[in-house]
Amino acid sequence: MSEASLRTSGKPWFREPWPWILMAGPAMVIVAGAITVSLAIKSDDGLVADDYYKRGLAVNQDIGRDRKAAELGLKASVAFGDDRQTLKVQVEHNSSAPLPPSVNLALVHPTRRGQDQVVPLSLDGKGTYVGMLKEPIVQASGKRHLALEDPEASWRLVGEWDTDTLAANLQSEPQK
Repeated sequence: MSEASLRTSGKPWFREPWPWILMAGPAMVIVAGAITVSLAIKSDDGLVADDYYKRGLAVNQDIGRDRKAAELGLKASVAFGDDRQTLKVQVEHNSSAPLPPSVNLALVHPTRRGQDQVVPLSLDGKGTYVGMLKEPIVQASGKRHLALEDPEASWRLVGEWDTDTLAANLQSEPQK
């Protein structure tokens, strides 16, 4: 075989399309990996708690708080203002014990800890708790878990709020 028959073209290798096509796949994987690493470093998912074991042990205490709220016959309705920053909570109970002068309402985003808020509420003269969020909740920004509890953390009411609405109901056990 002669040398002239082995060469199919006179172009150098970098002028041929196949080496570039074959190198494109690994090059794209390297770029995608670099993007993934930069996203992982820049964003904190906030899903993993540092004290996960202690939180697991505290589940029994939370169940006890739910039972205490059920014994007192506590139920609540939350009404958000049109500005999505002011809120009123009406608590119903069948106990002769008076309601505490203040309670705390926690608004918890399911996946982003940075969007969680705890709002102190005070009892007005009409039997309604009133308060104001630090930042308004944007409409259509998903669901929030709500937890209303007394300052001593002896009882707790929980519920879920869809941000498309301006109202939510709380009860002693989570809705299934």
